[in-house]
Amino acid sequence: TQSASMDLIIILVICLSCLILLSLSTQSYAKGKLPPGPTPLPIVGNILQLNFKNISKSLSALTKDYGPVFTVHFGMKPTVVLHGYEAVKEALIDRAEEFSGRGVLPVADKVSQSYGIVFSNGEKWKQTRRFSLVILRNMGMGKKTIEDRVQEEALCLVEALKKTNEFPCDPSFLLGCVPCNVICSIIFQNRFDYSDEKLVTLINYFHENFSIVSTPWIQLYNAFPSVIHYLPGSHNKLFKNIDGQKKFILEKIQEHQESLDLNNPRDFIDYFLIKMEQEKHSKQSEFTMDNLVTTVWDLFTAGTETTSTTIRYGLLLLLKHPEVTAKVREEIDLVVGRHRSPCMQDRSSMPYTDAVVHEIQRYIDLIPTNLPHMVTQDIQFREYFIPKDTSVLVSLTSVLHDAKEFPNPEQFDPGHFLDKSGNFKKSNYFMPFSAGKRVCAGEGLARMELFLILTNILQHFTLKPLVDPKDIDTTPVDNGLGTVPPSYKLCFIPV
Repeated sequence: TQSASMDLIIILVICLSCLILLSLSTQSYAKGKLPPGPTPLPIVGNILQLNFKNISKSLSALTKDYGPVFTVHFGMKPTVVLHGYEAVKEALIDRAEEFSGRGVLPVADKVSQSYGIVFSNGEKWKQTRRFSLVILRNMGMGKKTIEDRVQEEALCLVEALKKTNEFPCDPSFLLGCVPCNVICSIIFQNRFDYSDEKLVTLINYFHENFSIVSTPWIQLYNAFPSVIHYLPGSHNKLFKNIDGQKKFILEKIQEHQESLDLNNPRDFIDYFLIKMEQEKHSKQSEFTMDNLVTTVWDLFTAGTETTSTTIRYGLLLLLKHPEVTAKVREEIDLVVGRHRSPCMQDRSSMPYTDAVVHEIQRYIDLIPTNLPHMVTQDIQFREYFIPKDTSVLVSLTSVLHDAKEFPNPEQFDPGHFLDKSGNFKKSNYFMPFSAGKRVCAGEGLARMELFLILTNILQHFTLKPLVDPKDIDTTPVDNGLGTVPPSYKLCFIPV
């Protein structure tokens, strides 16, 4: 009876298929699975469980239920979150290579198209980053070191602040000029006068962009780019600003191409153009015009807004804590005096000031969840399985505000970085620049700028608030990709 044996075969096939499927699912189960996390809804994922006004805080709340390694879904995409020093160190430092990918950040990928240093991956990232670090180092060893450039610029800032004639002023623009001009001198070998329209426009772009990317709207854009991209909203302003910046960069590159001397590079763009020339016959070369534009944009953006926002927030904290400011000024008088400018060598003799600069960075927590990482291969992490190309969010807040390492982390207290005898005390938990292979390429420059700009300002001025320090609110106005300080005014009273 043929049909009976046919039925038997079908039953066997079905049983076999079930067994195969079962074994496959147990295999993937044996291989392990993603870390636990709140149950995602279809399409929207965990969006409704997260407070987009403060993602960092929402993630900390989830740790209570799911531990230091958990999964959240931004839209349909699973993202593994690392919370607390142990998990962050294990991933970014102990297993640096596996966690060295850059995760997808739609708002940035739209702009960088995986060129440059910050949002590229693989060979392009390795080569561009290595090349950029070498050039920045070369330029720091030249006749005019980077420290010289920062000192000159800090003195220009002092002159500009004197011209405010003790009137109340919002310092945002002038504080942006210093890091912007330092980067300009490295990339284009020229600085701008503070009244130059081009500089004013550039710095306004930076401020606006940093504010926009820190809003809840951009978090939503990153979760649902294919929908939100076509809606009206602040992302359109952001892309328009960035087009303006790129146009400016392209003009500069064209000027450089016309006056390029292959044997005599003047600045970053020249070095890059020479490298492009050397590799022009290689199809595989990562040194292309697109990569140059985005790399310069990266250096520019990363090198301007982060430093100027940190200083702007820092001055607000110093207004709020006049007792801290007085101690810094005392140390400046003692170590530097009035007749020369502070320099980096002074830092080791100024533990209190050093502690204040560190505490400003720790307290403000500028980039709370870092930029997204991505695992470069399938990995086993603790008892979990994380497949290649999974996005990883690193809570820097959880490290910088760790209560065991920094008692009362919500208080601004330079004592967090001082030992009993008042010496500067290093901490492994100090990670405002991230850590591992993706650590900020400009960390050395940024730390130099923060120290020299703050000491120059306090060497020359008393900071006078417009309200009682007790009434100064230092709560950020936005807390998204970045932490945006409230705007404020103060008077700079020459000493």
